Amino acid sequence: MATNRTFTMLKPDAVEKGHIGAILEKITASGFRIVAMKLTQMTTADAQEFYAIHKERPFFGELVEYMTRGPIVAAILEKDNAVEDFRTLIGATNPADAAEGTIRKLYAASIGENAVHGSDSDENAAIEGAFHFAGREMF
Repeated sequence: MATNRTFTMLKPDAVEKGHIGAILEKITASGFRIVAMKLTQMTTADAQEFYAIHKERPFFGELVEYMTRGPIVAAILEKDNAVEDFRTLIGATNPADAAEGTIRKLYAASIGENAVHGSDSDENAAIEGAFHFAGREMF
């Protein structure tokens, strides 16, 4: 059964380039309600835990380094069919393959610096949201 919440992170490259406002505007204009949000920075241990599924992949070290190099914006979003609709809004992981008008087409520089994370399932949305937010931080 689909839930109505998903998790997103605006990654360090998007924050560094000053795209927070534009990306949040695109998210809210697409019908998502922000139920939790914070500017934070992941430690190396945080990034290793969050991306543990990729631990054996050759890009893991680079991913951890990238995700810890500067602040991120973590947010929980609410909308009917949230996970699927948000994945459509952000576009393909590789911005060269992303549809016109998607967040990654507009704001990502490369497959490695792709501006935004979006949960890929309802289960992962709950896990990822709980990683960054306590229950009292969600409205």
